[in-house]
Amino acid sequence: MAPRKNAPLYNFPDPIDNDSLVGHADTLRAFTNAWAARDTHPIHPVWMLTGPRGIGKATLAYKIAKMVFGNVGDFFIVDLARNIDKDGKSKPDGKIISVYTVRAMIEKMQMSSMSGDWRVILIDSVDELNTAASNAILKLLEEPPAKTLFLLVVHQLANVLPTVRSRARVEKMRPLTISQLRELCAKFMPEDDISTDTLKLSSGSFGKIAGIKKSGGDAVYAQLIDVLENPRATASDMMNIAKKIAADPALHTILLDAVARFGLAELYPVATHAIADINKIYLEPEIGIFKIITEIKKCL
Repeated sequence: MAPRKNAPLYNFPDPIDNDSLVGHADTLRAFTNAWAARDTHPIHPVWMLTGPRGIGKATLAYKIAKMVFGNVGDFFIVDLARNIDKDGKSKPDGKIISVYTVRAMIEKMQMSSMSGDWRVILIDSVDELNTAASNAILKLLEEPPAKTLFLLVVHQLANVLPTVRSRARVEKMRPLTISQLRELCAKFMPEDDISTDTLKLSSGSFGKIAGIKKSGGDAVYAQLIDVLENPRATASDMMNIAKKIAADPALHTILLDAVARFGLAELYPVATHAIADINKIYLEPEIGIFKIITEIKKCL
């Protein structure tokens, strides 16, 4: 689905520049306590921050990094924005972090200052490392350099090599609460009226809210609920909303939000599998979505 005309443009700060960390006080406290006691109890060199996208993992990672590293030259970042190819040329538009990016970071780290201050390696995210890059990081983690802290951002823990995971202290970060989402909306989207339904659609991810607003996902969801609650809704009405949902794969999960809204717990696993199969089975995704809407309607 194309963004709506006159849809608001959002300018959110990059996590490295964002000082507005909301939530995750427990994870931050766990680190600060460990950091404060590092002289008597050596701090774990590898911290893995896991949880859904858009909840502030990278923002927290950069906040921790700024507490730790001593000199500008002792901070090393691996992410898609700094990705390079085999010739060392910038390749920031990809979806996978190359092994060449990791190797370049390791080379820079080996030539970094010998000031004795702590160094930080921040990877955002481990999910985006290709296999060779993951193996290169693993070799580094097997014998971590002294006074070096690794901050690993992870969206899906299942995507991380078990050997990498086993060498990390895993901090599982929870989705944001509705009140925390409201706080962030007030700061970064002050002119928008963000409904409670939209906040719930975000599943605790502030990063999803702008996407929902840009795509018109909140309006599509409202139309879906209207169709489901309307006893006079026809098959044509349901197909029309199915086509709108099918136009943007990111909107497919609003069907699960509808299931949850109506308390249809028994339908949740069926709908989840059906959504996963939509693009595999149907040449026209709206057919699969129409069937799910029909099943929800039958249960009301």
